[in-house]
Amino acid sequence: MKVENSKMVSVHYTLTVDGQVADQSREGQPLQFICGTGMLLPKFEGAIMGKEAGDKVSFTLAPADGYGEIIPEAVVDLPLNIFMIDGKVAENLLVVGNVIPMSDAQGNRMMGVVKEVGEETVKMDFNHPMAGKTLNFDVEVVEVRDVTPEDLASQGGCNCGCHGDCESGCEGGNCGEGCN
Repeated sequence: MKVENSKMVSVHYTLTVDGQVADQSREGQPLQFICGTGMLLPKFEGAIMGKEAGDKVSFTLAPADGYGEIIPEAVVDLPLNIFMIDGKVAENLLVVGNVIPMSDAQGNRMMGVVKEVGEETVKMDFNHPMAGKTLNFDVEVVEVRDVTPEDLASQGGCNCGCHGDCESGCEGGNCGEGCN
């Protein structure tokens, strides 16, 4: 069976960035995903499309095809006082390199990296950690199979109206075929 949209795919992968291993699957624990549902980078899926279990492929994604270019406007100076609780900054919070969960005025959650701590401001970077990076992947396809109702339920359903109860039938056809 070949990798194609609406198939359950298992892969082992190694991601290398700037000559260093940045991420990889663990032995015996491949990455599993339903192809074509937006779980992975589109160009990643495109690079393994048509492959079968046992196939290996190496490919490189430019920043634009990965996590995007660095957005200068996403690096901002914030007032030091927003990091204070009861007039004090929590110990070890504002350390260069720390990742701090934050929310904007609309309540959107985001992660920011402390870049610099000044007397009155803190420079935070809200770019994705892999923004601006060239991603080098080595991938081995471990398994390709049809999607089961259990797969869909574990991923929140197939969005076809069956609410994971695929036994009663999907409005768009069989789960895994046109439903995603």
